[in-house]
Amino acid sequence: MSHFGFGLMRLPKKGLRTDIEQTSQMVDLFLEAGFSYFDTAHIYPGSEDATRKALVSRHPRESFTIATKLYAPIALTEGAARKQINTSLERTQAGYIDYYLLHSIMGSNRAKYDRMGLWDFVRQLKRDGTIHHWGFSYHDGPELLDELLSTHPDAEFVQLQINYADWENPSVTARQNYDVARAHGKDIVIMEPVKGGKLAKPGREIEKLFASYKPGSSPASWAIRFAASLDGVLAVLSGMSNLEQMKDNLSFMRNFTPLDEHECCIIREAQSILGASPTIACTACSYCTGGCPQGIAIPEVFSAMNELLGNGQQALAQAAYDDATAEAGLASSCIACGQCEDACPQRLPIIELLRQSAETFEQAG
Repeated sequence: MSHFGFGLMRLPKKGLRTDIEQTSQMVDLFLEAGFSYFDTAHIYPGSEDATRKALVSRHPRESFTIATKLYAPIALTEGAARKQINTSLERTQAGYIDYYLLHSIMGSNRAKYDRMGLWDFVRQLKRDGTIHHWGFSYHDGPELLDELLSTHPDAEFVQLQINYADWENPSVTARQNYDVARAHGKDIVIMEPVKGGKLAKPGREIEKLFASYKPGSSPASWAIRFAASLDGVLAVLSGMSNLEQMKDNLSFMRNFTPLDEHECCIIREAQSILGASPTIACTACSYCTGGCPQGIAIPEVFSAMNELLGNGQQALAQAAYDDATAEAGLASSCIACGQCEDACPQRLPIIELLRQSAETFEQAG
């Protein structure tokens, strides 16, 4: 298994649909470079279908591995949760799943996975050959992770959010989670190494810092190499959204070299700069939006706020907010039901952030 994986959550679009032609070109380049790990999920809109069209129908099955996921929070019944694997197999036409994950486990939903018996379910799927390996993706603190790995010691791998911005972030606890997983002897799949694209454009100060040491290197290369330099990494998932991003990623991952001592110092300096950043740490996963009774485009609202908070672009920020709310709810329409905060992997105070967004962008009266 290579160190590098293709995350299929943020694929290129042609209008509202996935751009299958461009996705196919990206798949081809990825495989030609010697990589094979593709990560999709039942819950990613259109992703498993795109996996079939761009990958499975075009390449020999033995030339790639597929990871997909079971997401219990959207299932009303145990039976519905268990049928997600059938849907994934039907969509992908992969025949079997190489890596199957119980998805996005955290304190607010862990009981549902337990109550529905899904840990034993994935064990059975492995026994009957439907899947080859199983693990779980995780968004909570080290204490619960230690408990889960102690209760389920046969989990073969853990998928964790790890990037240099979140390494010591007390709300994400990336380093602590990494240490717990390694203490249990688990291989790690790393998600969000570029923090939903935020570290591809980390701000002028950090971009200047990186360029001063290695001119021409992309900010994304620093972020992905940081993650890939850690021990025990099964794959680092990059959610590439166009051919240019794929070509950039392959330029430094094809012949990967870990960060050297000086580069680690540069990363620590970037971490220090980010520590003072006022921006909202939203990765635009959109888990918060599906159940929003007011139909607020929360990630887009926060992206508009970050244009102001991170770049000081008042006019661009206002235009982005107006666009985000043109056919969706205003930030001020939030009724503070809290479903978004329960679903948020970053554990953001979304209700308060929406209130601040409304004060920033909406004209009184």
